[in-house]
Amino acid sequence: MARRSKRYQKAAELIDSDKLYTLEEAIGLIKSFPDTSLDESVDLAINLAVDPKHADQMVRGAIVLPHGIGKTVRVLVFAKGDKEQEARDAGADFVGGDDLAKKIQEEGWLDFDRVIASPDMMGVVGRLGKVLGPRGLMPNPKLGTVTPNVAQAVSEQKAGKVEYRVDKSGIIHCAIGKRSLEAQAIVENASELIQTVQRARPAATKGIYMKKITVSTTMGPGLKVDPSAPLAVSAA
Repeated sequence: MARRSKRYQKAAELIDSDKLYTLEEAIGLIKSFPDTSLDESVDLAINLAVDPKHADQMVRGAIVLPHGIGKTVRVLVFAKGDKEQEARDAGADFVGGDDLAKKIQEEGWLDFDRVIASPDMMGVVGRLGKVLGPRGLMPNPKLGTVTPNVAQAVSEQKAGKVEYRVDKSGIIHCAIGKRSLEAQAIVENASELIQTVQRARPAATKGIYMKKITVSTTMGPGLKVDPSAPLAVSAA
């Protein structure tokens, strides 16, 4: 195992590895970790008692976090005609069609964080599946990123909409903000995600649903969170 950095070791010394923390306690400790030169992401991992190989146990969706994710989200929109102008007016960073698809395919251009498409542009977007798919950028109607209402979709992405999806191990990994956000804002973002995942519990799941919750930073150690602890209510 690679040797951990001194900063990681100092952060780990603050943690009781046998304790189940409340979200408030866990985020409070993360805020007290030694600073880095980067504004790290705070990530939540939720281990679910599901088998995603079965369609009726897949847990997937998207939510707008009450306090955003603490960074500017660059949004690309595939649209034409009136929809193109609607996307620009809503704050989209890049709007176009074949020109943008060509730039992605031929130049490897990926200077964006989210992709939205109007339904009539999916013929163009479909050609980008091998590039966008593995990076989690492919527009999907179930997640609201293929929609005739491109303006609303752009606004939601800019406001901090995040996607969550259980992986093949039954774990959801999702960023809930930057470490520079106020502690309470991160707590409320985490609470919103946990409650959303709770409501998405598949009917086929029996017994304990949330087996384990862990919160961590990009370069820091993880803290175990008590899944049964009360959650914060956002005032946003």
